[in-house]
Amino acid sequence: MAEKRDYYEVLGISKGASEDEIKKAYRKLAKKYHPDVNKEPDAEEKFKEVNEAYEVLSDPQKRQTYDQFGFAGMDGAGFGNGYSGFTAGGFDDLGDIFSSFFGGDMGGFGGRSSRANTGPVRGDDMLRRLEIDFMEACFGTTKTIRLQVDETCSACGGSGAASASDIETCKTCGGRGSVLTQQRSMFGVVQSQRVCPDCGGTGKRIRKVCPQCAGKGYETKTQTVEVRIPKGINNGQRLRVPGKGARGANGGPNGDLYLEIYVKPHDKFIRDGKNILLEIPVTAVDATLGTTVDVPTINGEVTMKIPAGTQEGTQLRLKGEGVPDSRGGKPGDQLCTVRIRIDKKLTAKEKQLYEQLRDLENKSGKENIWERFKNSFRN
Repeated sequence: MAEKRDYYEVLGISKGASEDEIKKAYRKLAKKYHPDVNKEPDAEEKFKEVNEAYEVLSDPQKRQTYDQFGFAGMDGAGFGNGYSGFTAGGFDDLGDIFSSFFGGDMGGFGGRSSRANTGPVRGDDMLRRLEIDFMEACFGTTKTIRLQVDETCSACGGSGAASASDIETCKTCGGRGSVLTQQRSMFGVVQSQRVCPDCGGTGKRIRKVCPQCAGKGYETKTQTVEVRIPKGINNGQRLRVPGKGARGANGGPNGDLYLEIYVKPHDKFIRDGKNILLEIPVTAVDATLGTTVDVPTINGEVTMKIPAGTQEGTQLRLKGEGVPDSRGGKPGDQLCTVRIRIDKKLTAKEKQLYEQLRDLENKSGKENIWERFKNSFRN
């Protein structure tokens, strides 16, 4: 095609489309333009365009890059080229397209045929939120969490049978895990494959089930797992706990558990990357004359100098008093923003001294702050 179209436009979806909406739009267009179905001259090019759009938008990382940089960000991104690189995200193969028409998997038409997976299958990964305190995120900690994990049965090894001799090949499907059916269509006789109704796709039958797991092949156990939280971890960062995700199938391994970290906010400190932000109150007298104060940091109190003449909003830096670096580099800094505070209640002596100061300013003959402000409008 002469000019690339926006991927969202190609699939006919909005930029805020969900994963399911993207997949649904792709399946619809892939069926419509597949060259084995659509004989229009431009069908193959449209199919390639649809496939390329899906490969990018169905991958969160590629989609984020595309949203930020457009086609320029896709150079070298590693997506396929349409018909010759048919993506597995929307359909398993051409038979999956025809299954949406005829209700079964395609066999012997347009290429390869599919069959049930009777081998070990890894379980899905799982996501869980873990809440930690502000200081725990800064300095790291170890958390103990309780999990319910489905583990392969120790007695049968996941087979679900009392013994190896109790496992036999399914007679209905001959161990394939699927059965063949034939159906007439506009394309002639279409041969389809379906999951075997007797063995559920495993290709095996069990005469006597394992007494320990009741034939399930797994046992649900409550476990405590210690998770090390590294220092300097960020809000939203994920930690991987291997093998504690969803159980596998046919004796396959469990997936992994991912812990998404949520850091509770602190009532005074604010984190900005490795830096800590803190507002500190300073009296008008101390801001004018200068002083030293003991400032709270995440490491404890640190003495800091307030220079004479410090203005409201001035930011003073305490080097190395920020968040430790998770990779062992230099820690961040603490940035202290000065907030000049005026007491609303003065003692009689304080009020007298302030009045003396005002009289002194008026008698000095020099422009005070307010006069300088007014005169700036006359220039």
